[in-house]
Amino acid sequence: MTNIPVTTWSLEQTAPTDLLPAAAPEGDVRIVRSEVPSPEFSRFLYTAVGGDIRWTDRLGWSRARWVQHLDRAGVETWVAFDRGTPAGYAELVPQDDGVVEIVHFGLLPDFRGRRIGGHLLAYGAARAWDLESRWPGLAVTKRVWLHTCSLDGEHAMDNYQRRGFTLFDTKVEEEPEVTTPGPWPGAYPA
Repeated sequence: MTNIPVTTWSLEQTAPTDLLPAAAPEGDVRIVRSEVPSPEFSRFLYTAVGGDIRWTDRLGWSRARWVQHLDRAGVETWVAFDRGTPAGYAELVPQDDGVVEIVHFGLLPDFRGRRIGGHLLAYGAARAWDLESRWPGLAVTKRVWLHTCSLDGEHAMDNYQRRGFTLFDTKVEEEPEVTTPGPWPGAYPA
């Protein structure tokens, strides 16, 4: 197996006023919180969004592991729907001391390039900033952060910066080159 260099950029917002809005996309695009933890739905979103950009870290998770993750207080999945069809999602995970990470964010390939991503990111970041209002006992959000890497979509970094996220760390590491898994094996060419 060969290794490839992968650059990972970490970005943050340190105040709600850092968040910059995005124009709403045309058409019937709605963003809804998936309030009932569903390992099947979350795994679908993960594989459908990340399958062509080599998201592999959760592919081996059992259903029990998905349940354990989704049942944690404050973990939220916000889903963009275009005319009733899932178009993408943002997963929020609270951490210690009022920090919220947008752990996963992205669009299914057929919905990219239609202005849905900026809208979903702005909405998801706003929900990270008011997370404690839906989860009594969580600390007030003081920082929202995320990471992206050189394997992600070509417009990811620009979208994050246009929404007011600023770079705070860059790392380059060698990672094993893996086959693009797709939402099911072989869905996308390598």
